[in-house]
Amino acid sequence: MEIQGLPGRLLDALGPAIAAGELPAGTVLRIEELEARFGVSRTVVRDAVRVLESMRLVSSKRRVGITVQPKDAWDVFDPLVIRWRLAGADRAAQLRSLGSLRVAVEPAAAALAAHHATPDQCRELAALAAELTMTARAADLAAFLRHDMAFHALVLRASGNEMFAHLGDTVGAVLTGRTEHNLMPHQPREYAVRLHREVADAVCAGVADDAERAMRTIVTGALQELNTELG
Repeated sequence: MEIQGLPGRLLDALGPAIAAGELPAGTVLRIEELEARFGVSRTVVRDAVRVLESMRLVSSKRRVGITVQPKDAWDVFDPLVIRWRLAGADRAAQLRSLGSLRVAVEPAAAALAAHHATPDQCRELAALAAELTMTARAADLAAFLRHDMAFHALVLRASGNEMFAHLGDTVGAVLTGRTEHNLMPHQPREYAVRLHREVADAVCAGVADDAERAMRTIVTGALQELNTELG
């Protein structure tokens, strides 16, 4: 979700500040102060606050103000919350947490996809695996990221489990964060690309064990590489 215009600019200031702890839990913000500080209207402030409330980063009560909420109240699956946490001091913990989530979920999703993927989904998965191969060889990280995000989101959808499918944006956010924060190799590694082809082949052939194994190797390898990069 991208918020445009003045509310988006206000969110781009407040969201990262909350995620980084610069505005710690319990901090009370006043609409009038935000109007003056950012030079925006009350409507703009309220629009931005509504978005922050939807993420549970703040709560708003009349005669109290806008109160920053503790981390355990946040919607930590929201892609914007993930992006903001990745931009701050919480980056390493956020990446490790998301990496562990992927290890827990994506192999199971791949196994389910081998049973539930439609013919159209199989064709799309095979096409994405081919695109990943080409963009990796060209060292085109931007294009590789787009295809990688689409590949993993498709496996989650093809699982037939709506809870897994809902995590597509979350996985996309961590893949984007790894690239944007220079935690990816300059050229994607051939073994990782080959494993994506193996996932596609196994899903399309209906071989759940092979799909799960290949996906588990992808996500555990990514987490290991991440731990090495982060130290």
